[in-house]
Amino acid sequence: MKQFALILVILTSLFGCENTSKEHEKQFFLPPAITHNYAEIDSIKLFYREAGDKTNPTIVLLHGYPSSSHSYRNLIPMLATNYHVIAPDNLGSGYSTHLDPETTTYTFDLLATYTEKLIDTLQIENYVMYMQDFGAPVGYRMMTKNPKRIEALIVQNANAYLEGLTPKRQDFFRSAQTDTSQEKHDFLYSLTSEDAIINKQYVFDLDATNINIQSPDAWTHDLAFLKSKKDREIQVQLFKDYNTNLIRYPKWQKMLRENQPKTLITWGKKDLKFNANGAKAYLKDLPNAELHLLDAGHFAAEEKTREIAKLILEFLSKNEIE
Repeated sequence: MKQFALILVILTSLFGCENTSKEHEKQFFLPPAITHNYAEIDSIKLFYREAGDKTNPTIVLLHGYPSSSHSYRNLIPMLATNYHVIAPDNLGSGYSTHLDPETTTYTFDLLATYTEKLIDTLQIENYVMYMQDFGAPVGYRMMTKNPKRIEALIVQNANAYLEGLTPKRQDFFRSAQTDTSQEKHDFLYSLTSEDAIINKQYVFDLDATNINIQSPDAWTHDLAFLKSKKDREIQVQLFKDYNTNLIRYPKWQKMLRENQPKTLITWGKKDLKFNANGAKAYLKDLPNAELHLLDAGHFAAEEKTREIAKLILEFLSKNEIE
């Protein structure tokens, strides 16, 4: 009997130690690695960041001006544990090929064509589309061709309504297209300078309470690709083409109204370029869209990365895109 009791004590001790050890094991969150890739299409190279399991639903992140996929460097790992994430650099931006603007005219049609070719090359059939700034005219052009390919929309300061532009802003885009004077060209060119990129793009809608949330890595990276005259001329050509987007707004709105895509709107309400009325205007055509006005500016994904990631993950889970 004593021998049996001794064995029982030993077994209890052994299993107890094992359980205690397991209880003290730490759990770590380790997101999938981001890879940095090129796809060769029509003798040019398009750069894209990729992360996550390819068998999961795909999220395509479309960047704005004057940025690149670098603007999603913090958001990608937050999404990639649950989703396959692709973030391309537009033709003429970031690490993608910069064709000579003297021999290639840069338009949003051109950007959309090559972005769509990249997605096709990667054999992505359907995907969730995240758009910011220039990402909207690129994304809506692709969506217009095949609306059913888009499983859901995530709209972040991505305008498709005149309500989101002040009359002065509307006039800026119209005159950029119609005014062919050297004076107008020089003004547009000045908007691609270091001072303009920092102070008129990144920090113009930040206040003293959150100025330190905006990493200088963002504009330093952008400016690295705006050093040459030709690189700056690429962006000038896109400014001149931007009014074609305003002209297409009714067509895009009709497409949204007829197809009713699942839509999440995460909009920096301090944005003075694409103001919050542009976010609210989506509800006219997409009454079931989920709208969140964030305490952020034009580059909300830089300021509120965690909040936006959480909203995306919750939204896609609710809509059973997982």
